[in-house]
Amino acid sequence: MLKKIDIYIIKKFLGTFFFSIMLIISVAIVFDFSENLDELIEKKVTAKEIIFDYYLNFIPYYVNLFLFLFVFISVIFFTSKMAIKSEIIAILSTGISFRRLLYPYFISALVLAVLSLALSNFIIPPANKIRLKFEGDYLHHRKYDNSKNMHKQISPGVFLYIEHYAINTDIAQKFSIEKFEDDRLVSKLVSANARWDTTKNKWVVNNYYIREYGGKKDIITYGKSIDTAINIYPEDFKRTLTDVTTLNYFELNEFISTQRLHGAENIDVFLLEKYRRIAFPFSTFILSFIGVSISSRKVKGGIGLNIGIGILISFIYILFMQISDQFTIKGNFPPLLSVWVPNIIFTFVSYYVYRIAPK
Repeated sequence: MLKKIDIYIIKKFLGTFFFSIMLIISVAIVFDFSENLDELIEKKVTAKEIIFDYYLNFIPYYVNLFLFLFVFISVIFFTSKMAIKSEIIAILSTGISFRRLLYPYFISALVLAVLSLALSNFIIPPANKIRLKFEGDYLHHRKYDNSKNMHKQISPGVFLYIEHYAINTDIAQKFSIEKFEDDRLVSKLVSANARWDTTKNKWVVNNYYIREYGGKKDIITYGKSIDTAINIYPEDFKRTLTDVTTLNYFELNEFISTQRLHGAENIDVFLLEKYRRIAFPFSTFILSFIGVSISSRKVKGGIGLNIGIGILISFIYILFMQISDQFTIKGNFPPLLSVWVPNIIFTFVSYYVYRIAPK
């Protein structure tokens, strides 16, 4: 059962958090708008597009980006004020233990963790589709590199080879498909080029021949044009790492499975994105407990000192996250462990500051 003191702390926690995050988002929007104003005017972008297509979808992304940082700062700010007013001392003197005092902080952190999970996995991805399209159309033109020498498994036992793929025309040069059964090549299609037909939603293979292996004599079939349905689409050649942020949790899992089947080399980068969406919301608990343990002590430096310590710890946490990601990107560190290393380390830090906090 929630007591009055619990409701009081929860209101302070969530109220301070939402006020501070709204303030920083407002500042970010003002700076972003002033930076892009000339380009928006030049391209005659309507106010409706700017507000609803860009900034309305800009907000969820940046709320989640700053969430764990402002959770920490909010806890330190209002808890330090409570400590200066001797409210913490008054609460503890009534017989409430320091562990019980953490209960409303845990509930508030849980609310924000659930919010972050929902934002990361289901709200931000569709918002990113619209925001990134707007940026690509009006602010930062997206550049694609024409793909070369691609060898992918498009289904079990079926391999695709393309020497050169032109992004602008959706034409694959020197296109071939090999089919294996029991590790034995049974057929191979080779063509001069293949073009994506938008009306049929299929690949049209031109100037081809099909060689079927087996028996006493191979069978070779020639032709000028043939339609083929294979499990690969033009979007697969145009997808960038940023586009992964437009996939919700279930789409991301399906995408990773497809990339594994294709034999993609950068699977770990996609796994980092998947695991990061779960690990980051968990940080709200860790940072909340560190924040209340640090700021519940009445110190001479007041709120400023506590906030300074909080910002320092936040930046150390951010640094750990960036460094641990590089262990996977540049090395062979498991992505799951890489994402959770900062949380594991700071869990021990939170336990230590909890032990030395005044009780």
